[in-house]
Amino acid sequence: MVKNQNFQTLKGFRDFLGEEAQKRQWLIQKIQNTFERFGFEPLESPVLEYEELLMGKYGTEADKLIYRFEDKGGRRVAMRYDQTVPAARIISQYKQQLIFPYKKYQIQLVWRADKPQKGRYREFLQCDADIVGSSSLFSDAEILAVYFNIYKDIGVNLKLKINDRKQLIDVIKQQGIEDAMVFSVIQSIDKMDKKTPEDITQELLKKGLHENTIKGLFEKLQSVQPTESLQRIQDVAIKLGVQNDCIQFTPTLARGLDYYTGMIFEGYIPEYEGGSVGGGGRYDNLIKDLVGVDMPAVGFGLGFDRTFEAADQLGKIPSRKSSSKALVTIFSPDLFEKSLEITQRLRNSNINVECSLDDTIQLDKQLKYADRKGIPYVIIIGPEEAKQNKLILKDMKSGEQETLTVEKLAEKLKKN
Repeated sequence: MVKNQNFQTLKGFRDFLGEEAQKRQWLIQKIQNTFERFGFEPLESPVLEYEELLMGKYGTEADKLIYRFEDKGGRRVAMRYDQTVPAARIISQYKQQLIFPYKKYQIQLVWRADKPQKGRYREFLQCDADIVGSSSLFSDAEILAVYFNIYKDIGVNLKLKINDRKQLIDVIKQQGIEDAMVFSVIQSIDKMDKKTPEDITQELLKKGLHENTIKGLFEKLQSVQPTESLQRIQDVAIKLGVQNDCIQFTPTLARGLDYYTGMIFEGYIPEYEGGSVGGGGRYDNLIKDLVGVDMPAVGFGLGFDRTFEAADQLGKIPSRKSSSKALVTIFSPDLFEKSLEITQRLRNSNINVECSLDDTIQLDKQLKYADRKGIPYVIIIGPEEAKQNKLILKDMKSGEQETLTVEKLAEKLKKN
């Protein structure tokens, strides 16, 4: 066994301490609250799936990034790469138990053996929401509304780019581009918000398209209008709380994945330079392709890390605040049991409190501990207070003190 090893976090993995962990939990809770206000229910799936379920579902390059191995029972297993394929498996496995349309959300870690770089990790949190079993345009509008309201509830200004993938495919085919080339062209068009038209032209030329075909495609994309169904989705989404000026029809929006069949969208925050904060759309054939169950669906994946970074940079996430309402100090060793008694009485009243853990530490050091942790109050029980069955409550921010009974103290802490 190696001793004194300087162990550090694995590359591509992260630790979240104190304040950052609290901020992440705050954001997760905000997202959960919005999901559940819209009637979405939580879903959790295991870390491990059979390797066969995941392999071949994401493409050759993505397959290389799946963590997979043989377990002690000789089974070939793989770690969750995303939440879409496991959710498809769950829908197939429990379709007799689920209530359709099935509105679910999933906030869990996924793992990819990717090359770590800024904003790209091997372990990260995904937030997905889907409506499964409904082909109604109202479901598409509901998905837009819950996505938009997540950012509204956080206090962030979100803009939505929307398009119709079916119309985009039709426009490409109208230029005489063969079916076999359509999705390759879509992958190039998808880069239009990151590259210049000249860059995209060169990329398409290398893929074998003629210059006149590319020119015609660009001209057509600039002239198309929203389809009737897309306009209807937008109108309903506005009635569900999406601001009209926050939706932008973007005919060049493509979304790189092949499985989209209708409405597609992406979210971005104008004040944030880190790129898209997620997106999604309708995918009516994906679940059938994955597990053989015919289920129309629409949904999105929210980029948690980018959303967190943007909200934090814009000052929307509260700074560190202790979960404890107060610290019960220990005035002296002979009053240790009195401090424990007060601590337990407050906890029995469902009030979060800490108690100093060492009866030999001086009172001023206990106060410094509370200040460093951001605990708003300290409770001091000296000899006189103990005799009178009272205590001193000190406000750490203002420095003000008052003498109270335990009952009055509990009332005050519950209010604050």
